[in-house]
Amino acid sequence: MSKALRLSEKWFRRGLWVVAIVFASFLVGLGSSVVGDLPQVEHRLELDDFIDRAAADPLRATVREAERTELQAAREREQAELKLAAARQASRAARETFGNWLATRHATAQPDQDSELIARTKALDALKQKEDEAERAVGAQRQVALDARQGEQRAQQQLQLLEEDARIKLEAENRKVELRVFLYRLALTLPLLVIAGWLFAKKRKSTWWPFVWGFIYFALFAFFVELVPYLPSYGGYVRYAVGIVVTVLVGRYAILALNRYLARQKLAEAQPETVRRNELSYDTALARLAKSVCPGCERPVDLKNTEIDFCPHCGIGLFDHCRACDARKSAFAKFCHACGTVAETGAAPDLPGPLQVQPASTT
Repeated sequence: MSKALRLSEKWFRRGLWVVAIVFASFLVGLGSSVVGDLPQVEHRLELDDFIDRAAADPLRATVREAERTELQAAREREQAELKLAAARQASRAARETFGNWLATRHATAQPDQDSELIARTKALDALKQKEDEAERAVGAQRQVALDARQGEQRAQQQLQLLEEDARIKLEAENRKVELRVFLYRLALTLPLLVIAGWLFAKKRKSTWWPFVWGFIYFALFAFFVELVPYLPSYGGYVRYAVGIVVTVLVGRYAILALNRYLARQKLAEAQPETVRRNELSYDTALARLAKSVCPGCERPVDLKNTEIDFCPHCGIGLFDHCRACDARKSAFAKFCHACGTVAETGAAPDLPGPLQVQPASTT
C-alpha cells in the first residue's frame, strides 16, 4: 500500500501513527496509576485484626516484662561479677600476704605476735566472706535471668499458638481481598477490551483512526500486561478461563470475517468486469498490483509476463493499450505512462473533497 501513496501522504500517515502511539502511551500511564492504586480501596489487614486480644495482650505484656527483667538481671549480674572479681583479687592478695607473714613468724618464733596472727586471720575470713557474698549475688542474678527467660519462653509458646490461628485467618482473608482487588481490576480493564474490540471492528478505518488505534493498544496493554500479573495464583483457573473466552471471541470474529470476505469475493467475481472495476478504488487496485495479486480476486498473478492482459482466475482486465499511442499500460492507471493521455478504462479521477486518511489495509 505504501508504494501507491503520495510521498506527503505517506509521511502524514506516519505522523498519525506517532499520534496514535503517543495517545496510547498517555492512556497506559493513566491506566497504570489507576490499576496500581486499586488495592487502596481495601483496608490493609494485619495479624492483630484476627488474634484473640483478650488472651494475647497479657501474654505480650508478660513477654515484655520478662525481657525487661532479664535485661535488668544481666546488668546487675555484670556489676556483681565485677564485685566478685574484685573480692577474689583482694582475697587472693590477702592470702598471699598472710602466707608470707606466717612463714616469717615461724622463722622468728616470737610469741608476742599471736594477737596479730588472730587479727590477720579475721581479716582474711572477712575477705572470704565478701567473696562468698559476691558469688551469691552473681548466682541470684543468674537465677532471676533464668526465671525471666523461662517465663518468656512459656508466654512465647502460648502466644505463637494464638498467632498461628490468627495467621490462618489472615491468609484466608488476604485471599479474599486479593480476589476482590482482582475483580476491581477486571471490571476496569474488561470493558476497555470490549470497547477496543468494537472500535477495531467498526471504527479502525474512520477519520479518527489514530485515536481508535491508540485506545486499542492501551486496552490490550491494560488487559494483557497490567492485569495478568495480578491474576490469583491458586491453580491459574482465572488465567485459563479468560484465555479461553478471549480465544473463542477472537476466533469467532476471525471465522465470521473470513466467511463474509469469501462471500463478498464470490459475489464480486460473479458480476461483470465493468461493475467490479468501478467498485475498486484506485489506491486499493495499486496496492494489490504492487503485491503481484489480482485487484479483483486477490489471487497471485505473474504481472511480469507481457502476454497476460487478463486475470486467469476471475477474468478482470489487468493491462490494456493507450488509445493515443497504443502503449501497453495498466488497466487501472488513470493516465498513460508513455504519453499522458487520460485513460478511457482507468478509474475516474478523484473529486475534490475533505481529506480522510485511513490506516493501511490488513488484507
